[in-house]
Amino acid sequence: MTDGWNWSRPPTSSAHPPPGEPQQPSPWWSGGQADPWRDPYSPSAVVLPTPQSTGGTPLETPPNPDAPRRSVASTLVICLVTALLAGSVGGTLGFLFAVRGGYVEGNHTELGATGQNVPESAQRAPESYGGVVERVQPSVVTVRVSGAIGSGFVVSTEGYVITNDHVVEGADDVMSVSFHDGSTAAATLVGRDPESDVAVIKVAKEGLIPVALGNSDEIAVGDPVLAFGSPLALVNTVTQGIVSALDRTIQAGEESGTRRYYAAIQTDAAVNQGNSGGPLVDGAGRVIGVNSVIRSVGGTTAEAGNIGLAFAIPINQAKRIAEDIIDTGKARRTVIGAEVMTGESSIGARLQSVQPAGPAAGAGLKAGDVITKLDGHPLEDGIGLIAMVRKYAPGSVVAVEYRRGSKTASTSVTLAADTN
Repeated sequence: MTDGWNWSRPPTSSAHPPPGEPQQPSPWWSGGQADPWRDPYSPSAVVLPTPQSTGGTPLETPPNPDAPRRSVASTLVICLVTALLAGSVGGTLGFLFAVRGGYVEGNHTELGATGQNVPESAQRAPESYGGVVERVQPSVVTVRVSGAIGSGFVVSTEGYVITNDHVVEGADDVMSVSFHDGSTAAATLVGRDPESDVAVIKVAKEGLIPVALGNSDEIAVGDPVLAFGSPLALVNTVTQGIVSALDRTIQAGEESGTRRYYAAIQTDAAVNQGNSGGPLVDGAGRVIGVNSVIRSVGGTTAEAGNIGLAFAIPINQAKRIAEDIIDTGKARRTVIGAEVMTGESSIGARLQSVQPAGPAAGAGLKAGDVITKLDGHPLEDGIGLIAMVRKYAPGSVVAVEYRRGSKTASTSVTLAADTN
């Protein structure tokens, strides 16, 4: 069997029997006489079936050529009206889609989703940075003293404001502050403590909102923080970072002026000149520190700028000093009752002398002892010991580890307030 490519006509005797003999049906062709394709060389004819061949079902009647036809003019009118209606509907829908999609030819393109009429303030969760700023910002002030600018924050409804001592240094008795809403008020100096770098001023304004104060002893490295203030005179500025380190012992101040000591909270939040005195706030909106100094690669104070190393006075220390200033006009300074040697390269704080009736002597410490840890915090030098002692309130009992000669020992010291 092939595909027909080499097909040839069968012999005449088999294809056409002699006249008079009945034709035998071909085994290859069923109904061969009625099949026009039975033989490529036989004449073909198309036979239309009679109505009976359709099983009694009449076929579709062909159109009458003599029937009246629709005029060309009426057909054109119908087509024109249909086209006009389709164009009108399409144009209307296209315009509506264009307007809803924010684009109309010749008009300004409007981007973004529409229909979301939710107030922006309602989109700020209380625990979000925006929610924290909304709560804290009304309590932050810009302090203006003799042309210089610093920061501060309201801590009572009576108008008391905590700031840095170096912000109000050299100020007259009267100064001014401004709030985030642009309002201003006069302020007076209540008191200051140069060695802790904490000062208190009082604002003459009603309806003040105090900040919430946190617990600086409970924070941890890695906690998120926000720094508020007026860096470089840019008022109402907020920057974000984390707690980078704790108990970073700081000695600040000019060589010929007051030396300031504290165990600081280190942060990488952007802090610059003008942030001094502003609050460092935790993720819940509670003040945990007072922004005070920065570390910079600049050679002078005027060249100093943020490099991600800023330091804040712990709020527990600042709060205690501020309460002393408000209650008594003077802050108590916490001491250990000993003088330390500075400039040594050995690890620890070497005691140069010990007051006979002081806390150190009462704990059994002697001159020449080297204190290596205070309350579990390692000490590198005498500055570290002074800064760590100032962190605690008078009357606190702290554990001390020290070295005497080649031997190590430990004791407890009850810190006291300086009587001077």
